[in-house]
Amino acid sequence: MRTWQVERRKRTRHLIELGGLIVKAGIVELTADDRTIIYGALLWIAAKLQSHEGEHARDLWAARGKQAFENE
Repeated sequence: MRTWQVERRKRTRHLIELGGLIVKAGIVELTADDRTIIYGALLWIAAKLQSHEGEHARDLWAARGKQAFENE
C-alpha cells in the first residue's frame, strides 16, 4: 500500500473516532442531529479553550471524560 493511502486511512479512522465521541456523548440525539447546533457548540468549546478560563475548562473536561471512560 502506498504511503498516501496509509496516511489517508489513518486520517479517516481518526475522523470516525472523533465523530464517534459526538455520538457517544449523546450530542446527536440531544440536538436532533442538527449540525448547526453541533458546530456552534464546538466553536463555543474552542473559544472557551482560547480564553483566560481555558486551562480550568481543559482540566475540568479532561477529568469528566476520564471518569466517563472509566465508568464504561
